[in-house]
Amino acid sequence: MDTAYSTWQPPLIWRAALLLTRALVAPLARLQVTGDVPAYLRRGPLVLVANHISPFDPLVMAAACQTRGIAPRIMATAGLFRAPVLGAAMRRAGHIRVDRGTSAVRQALDTAASAVAAGSVILIYPEGRIGLDPGMWPERGKTGAARLALACNAPVIPVAQWGAHEVLPYRAPRGMLGGVARALWRRPVIRVHFGDPVDLGETTSASPGAARRATDRIIDALTDTLAPLRPDEPDRPRHVDPGRPSDPSRAHRRSAG
Repeated sequence: MDTAYSTWQPPLIWRAALLLTRALVAPLARLQVTGDVPAYLRRGPLVLVANHISPFDPLVMAAACQTRGIAPRIMATAGLFRAPVLGAAMRRAGHIRVDRGTSAVRQALDTAASAVAAGSVILIYPEGRIGLDPGMWPERGKTGAARLALACNAPVIPVAQWGAHEVLPYRAPRGMLGGVARALWRRPVIRVHFGDPVDLGETTSASPGAARRATDRIIDALTDTLAPLRPDEPDRPRHVDPGRPSDPSRAHRRSAG
């Protein structure tokens, strides 16, 4: 649909939190951000799609976005919104609650579509969970990000990141103190790269299979953007989290053509 966009203004609490995330990440890791977002897209409308490898990802992505002058509204699991202080802060910052596995997921997409129509940048993890692929490559995605982009005629930019799994373990808060202590000592490198806009190959989600095909293109683009960040770890990561389960059932198969 064609929409007249007006610029959404990120609340002060979110702008301050973005600065804080850089201060929180710095002692734990060496953040290296490459690539960029065109200036005319930084205030939206825009859909950012990121791979998900660790509970530390949201802090990393927020810090990386702050370096590029972007204040995205994040589609986040409902559990974060139920936390007494964090939940209230996330609501005030304009983030979008996603009740996974319920009929309310549709409501989250409608809210996100309205946000894009208001000129927002939306950050979404298209895998729908922390990926459990044995090689830690992007899994087969959910169709929400593609449906959102197609419904709003908004551009999609992949943001790949690598290294956050060395800071916080999969089962955090279990094992979090040990992970943080190791990170403070080692300060692993975390690489984030803003890639090129994705050609979704579709103009509308109305045609049968359009959202699925566009989703596969998004995951293809995320995989291609991630590969240069881990050239010496092409098959398996060097850092192995013993508490991380392995689930190859959602392994992504590159779409033909």
